[in-house]
Amino acid sequence: MAPHLIRGAPLLALLLLAAAGDLRMRKIPNWLTITLILSGLAHGALAATGPGIGLSIAGMLVAPLIPFVLFALGAMGAGDVKLMAGVGAWLGPVAGPIVYLLATVVGMLIVLVQATAQRRLPVLVRNSALVAMNLVHVRQVGIEHAVATGRSARSIGRPLPYAVPVLIAAALVVMFGWP
Repeated sequence: MAPHLIRGAPLLALLLLAAAGDLRMRKIPNWLTITLILSGLAHGALAATGPGIGLSIAGMLVAPLIPFVLFALGAMGAGDVKLMAGVGAWLGPVAGPIVYLLATVVGMLIVLVQATAQRRLPVLVRNSALVAMNLVHVRQVGIEHAVATGRSARSIGRPLPYAVPVLIAAALVVMFGWP
């Protein structure tokens, strides 16, 4: 476990900065995401224990695919997409998407705890069902309507600072040496 943490320390330090900024400003600065991407590519190219430059490039392209689709639908910010590109550059095309999936679960748990603490869980469930139904029937209602419904259905106030669950997920992946 310790060797994995030592190798992943620069990634986790950059993600900690991203999470702190995302919590404070709900924005991840470009200088940070670019640093994350470039350092991940350098790590892949230079580190004997890194994924190799080819896998770093593949990870940089694969890890942000789903977040990019969500960004195109207005459900995620561009900084979140670039953040996942940096994670993919560091961890490769398999572990990068694993971080995304784990971050999704961690984010969902954070939102559920937050909604429960605010006594807004029924509103969250109702709005989530409404968004899901619109997505199921997107051909009938149109993508613009589905996106607008998603934006208006925010039930907890400020959006989740996505870098926080990404940090937690990346720490788990690095700690356990996945894959």
